Amino acid sequence: MALKSTIYKTNLQIADMDRHYYVDHQLNLACHPSETQERLMVRLMVFALHAQEYLEFGRGISDTEEPDIWKKDLTGSIEKWIEVGQPEERRILKACGKAEQVLVYMYSSSAPVWWKQISSKLERAKNLTVCQISPESAKGLEKLCQRNMQLQVTIQDGEIWMRDESHAVEVKISTLMPAVI
Repeated sequence: MALKSTIYKTNLQIADMDRHYYVDHQLNLACHPSETQERLMVRLMVFALHAQEYLEFGRGISDTEEPDIWKKDLTGSIEKWIEVGQPEERRILKACGKAEQVLVYMYSSSAPVWWKQISSKLERAKNLTVCQISPESAKGLEKLCQRNMQLQVTIQDGEIWMRDESHAVEVKISTLMPAVI
């Protein structure tokens, strides 16, 4: 018998002063049995970074044809394709052909090794941005994970904080490859 996804309910309050985006999102996140809580929380934080109308979670790990997060326009064209983790080179390049903008957020301590091996193969992808979330930030986000979450995300002057009623995590992100659009 196959294991089922675990559902996490989240009230996510976003105050992004850099983009002037102030919205509360009621989200249900499915955590695939093979997905860690750390990855789930990184997905949630990345969603908050890019939150806007029509941004939604894909089917995630269980579907190879959809990203972790994406935004489509009203015609169904993919404007933004966002991956979390260390996707294969072929998957990234395929996404670059399908979407206007592709973003990859890696977060584990092994990410620099993966990036060193793959970076030269991705140079031709002009619509690709690759970022690294510090492993310490990702571990801190994992500590916020609960089945029912009340979270606030504050973004101001490039600083990112996610907090619940008892903990706050500063999320440090560095850009390894900016898009050349």
